Amino acid sequence: MTTIEGIVPVAPTAFTDGEELDLEGQQRIVDFLVDAEVDGICILANYSEQFSLTDEERHQVLTATLERAADRLPICVTTSHYSTKIAARRCRQAQELGASLVMLMPPFFGASMKVDEQGVVEYFKRVADGLEIPVMIQDAPMSTTPMTVDLMARIAREVPQVQYAKIEVPRTADKLRGLAEIAGQDLPGLFDGEEAVTLIPDFDAGARGTMTSSMIPDVLGTAARAHLRGDRAHAVEIWEEMLPLIQFENRQCGLLATKVLMKEGGILSSERTRAPFPAIHPTTRRQLVELAQRKDAFILRWAGERTGRTHIPNTTAAAGGSA
Repeated sequence: MTTIEGIVPVAPTAFTDGEELDLEGQQRIVDFLVDAEVDGICILANYSEQFSLTDEERHQVLTATLERAADRLPICVTTSHYSTKIAARRCRQAQELGASLVMLMPPFFGASMKVDEQGVVEYFKRVADGLEIPVMIQDAPMSTTPMTVDLMARIAREVPQVQYAKIEVPRTADKLRGLAEIAGQDLPGLFDGEEAVTLIPDFDAGARGTMTSSMIPDVLGTAARAHLRGDRAHAVEIWEEMLPLIQFENRQCGLLATKVLMKEGGILSSERTRAPFPAIHPTTRRQLVELAQRKDAFILRWAGERTGRTHIPNTTAAAGGSA
């Protein structure tokens, strides 16, 4: 299987104002990301509010996304869980339904329950046993189980399904550089995260992909692919132009930024998250929308430009709100 490179944004989970799943909205997100020319889509991640979903709702989001993607692009499914058994079951379900890869954090629970290195290695071995699709390790600050460069390189050597790593911790570039040197071709799919706030240093260090939000995937995908083909100057120019918006998302809005702009642009009918996740302050919301408008963000234009595109069926009536 060819290693996925470029941009694989995290799709938000669409809710109604009543906090129920909006599966039509979920499928419009897929259509938007396809038109943004992303290289894959990640679902059920932390930025997808996976922590607010039941197992049945996970299945509904997974099914709706894979049906809409319809082999147009690869789908990465986040399957993290402290339990090896449950994580393994989630991985197999994703594979059976057509996912291209799965992503897991190392096992942990809360602020005190973490797992030692040998336990982490055994966890990934058991989760990946019999799996035919690749696995991405997610090294995120949320986890209290530490993932060193040596440990991730060891896992990649001992578990052939582990072919990707997403690094989104402080000094990401240093960690990516170390993985590129130590793991080499055992771990070809090196990705960064954190809304691409350190995209250029991370790609300079060896990243081959970025897993951002779905806020400006068209632009960040162009930057990532420019860097991959050796045009670093163009990549820097694109990234620096969008950096104020990236930083505003990263520091002021978090996962709400994409939902707000999708609501403003008519992709979603609601920007709701599930309680007790707090709503965005009205002033912050206004500043975000104004900044995105100044940057002419595709997320605000897509719904209004989609008329007549035959590969996006039955979405006109469901768009809701502004277009």
